[in-house]
Amino acid sequence: MAVDDATALSELDSSIRTEEEIAAKPLLPAPYPSPSAASTTTAPMAEESLEELDRRYAPYARRDAYGPMGRGPVGAVEAARLAVAAAVLLPLRVVAGLLVLLAYYLVCRVCTLWVEEERDGGEGEGYARLNGWRREGVVRCGRALSRAMMFVFGFYWINVYDRRFPNAEDEPLDQCKNMERPGAIVSNHVSYVDILYHMSASVPSFVAKRSVARLPLVGLVSKCLGCIFVQRESKASDFKGVSEGTTTNGDYLLPFKTGAFLAKAPVQPVILRYPYKRFSPAWDSMSGARHVFLLLCQFANYLEVVHLPVYHPSEQEKEDPKLYANNVRKLMAAEGNLILSDVGLAEKRVYHKALNGNSLPRALHQKDD
Repeated sequence: MAVDDATALSELDSSIRTEEEIAAKPLLPAPYPSPSAASTTTAPMAEESLEELDRRYAPYARRDAYGPMGRGPVGAVEAARLAVAAAVLLPLRVVAGLLVLLAYYLVCRVCTLWVEEERDGGEGEGYARLNGWRREGVVRCGRALSRAMMFVFGFYWINVYDRRFPNAEDEPLDQCKNMERPGAIVSNHVSYVDILYHMSASVPSFVAKRSVARLPLVGLVSKCLGCIFVQRESKASDFKGVSEGTTTNGDYLLPFKTGAFLAKAPVQPVILRYPYKRFSPAWDSMSGARHVFLLLCQFANYLEVVHLPVYHPSEQEKEDPKLYANNVRKLMAAEGNLILSDVGLAEKRVYHKALNGNSLPRALHQKDD
């Protein structure tokens, strides 16, 4: 489904929402007024900088009941609900989640017995070349246990809208599937739950930080999945399988890295949405521990998945990975009603530092630290 027609692209452009079309509420508090005359002179400049942050960093702003960083004030009813869940639901889910993770670790341990780990530069890189019963065990158990883990996290039902085969009624399904084989899955990145869903659906390989390979339990699992380990800050991280590079609040779509498009092969666009009432499963401006705590304390969480038709690149897109990535991004934004934004990981860190109490000039100075 190559978008190589100028008219089609212009229609996509006109259907995509931009940040200017949405009146985003302030994300950061206004600075306290200073009694000195010198500070009064520079106050308007600080105000303008904060307004700019509100616009540029909107993809990371939380708008649920718990507010920025998950530290906002909550009502008495919500506080009581959270206390009950923390006392009853949280311990059960923590134990169940650890048991599921341990079970998959043991599966991976058995499937890698007497298999030498592939190494690159003296460091273990994984077991991507497992085959036969070993690969079958990793894949089948991975899909089942990933879905079990999502159930533990409160994702009891997942609504999946499959648009991959729009003409399936006219052609045999097997023939359609043989024609529609993507080389990579390109998805928006909203939460760590994204990984669990993709594992439960197809068990693909992921791009992960090199430090993930050294984590207890998770390290072996990631190696068995054939993860590609990269240095996050290195340019080499722009490798296959990486799309946005960081998580958002689910309303925005960040620029895609070109790694998944370098092979010139078709890609499978997937859109993930996390509807919520009180707590958003999006991992945007909150610490990992606090986010997991609040997610496990919510009785039910929701996920909607849209599988778009496989995108086949035009000859021009094959020669220009940036054009290919941008056209897929525009298509996903139009189909998913997402807002295109150009901010990235560095800006996200500035926003987090500002929320944590750093002054704006200091946060901007620490942007590349």
